[in-house]
Amino acid sequence: MRLGVLDLGSNTIHLQVVDAHPGARPSPTTNQKVELRLTDYLNKSGEITEAGIALLHQAISDAVQHAREFKTDEILAFATSAIRDAKNGAQILADLNNEFGIEVNILSGDEEARMTFLAARRWYGWSSGQLLVIDIGGGSLEIAIGDDESPEATISLPLGAARLTREYLENDPYSNKEIRGLESRVKDLLIQELPEEIFDHAADHFVATSKTFRTLARLGAHWFKGDPNVLELSALMMMIPKLSEMTNKSRADLPGVSASRAKQITAGAIVARSVMERLQITQVEICPWALREGIVLRWLDWMER
Repeated sequence: MRLGVLDLGSNTIHLQVVDAHPGARPSPTTNQKVELRLTDYLNKSGEITEAGIALLHQAISDAVQHAREFKTDEILAFATSAIRDAKNGAQILADLNNEFGIEVNILSGDEEARMTFLAARRWYGWSSGQLLVIDIGGGSLEIAIGDDESPEATISLPLGAARLTREYLENDPYSNKEIRGLESRVKDLLIQELPEEIFDHAADHFVATSKTFRTLARLGAHWFKGDPNVLELSALMMMIPKLSEMTNKSRADLPGVSASRAKQITAGAIVARSVMERLQITQVEICPWALREGIVLRWLDWMER
């Protein structure tokens, strides 16, 4: 069966087409991605503007057409924090579903964490023991921990890289005051909100997913000659001052940092460091599978029932 996974994220509208059937590893066929950053189109009332809605409709129209060209049997569409948090998010989805004949589901933060955890568990297998999985998106941070395929504890916090950049980092380059304000916000929220089941973890394997973590691991390898599939806390500690002092243009010139991610990678690095410090993690392994793969795997599980 050929499935299209359509991810309406805070940073991108991403279609991933995979060939999949129960019991087999999903095999990617094609993908289409549009950098949109919906959080840039929020007005003061917390609504996505008409301009943002128009761009969203165009991106989804292109994705649906691409899926049809590749003879996709079904499209699994979902939206995360940007639309979930928007005041007019429900109406936007109703209009999209009506226009394109698809069913876009809004995932809660807990569901995001659970689907991402499932993908990591299937990738690493049972021998990896208790997993602790961290994901930094554009709008939110998710953490999950557990011994099985369903996590024992999850948390979703409004600590996404794009969200924090929009709220705290305006100058180019950033000021020391902006960086301190962002660091304080992240630290305070982690202290206040992390549940005991996660804070007092006894995890065997520490895993990170998302473009933010992949980019940071590559930067660590570039600057400090590390493994591009592992992000070290020590590398983050050295990396953040360098990133904070750079301009958006100079960050975009770094290997593996796209122009659209250059502005928010500093906020992502601060969140990553803060989480790792709070949980006393010295390194995380970058998992190739994440939310989209988790959605496919869960859907295939349902099909087998």
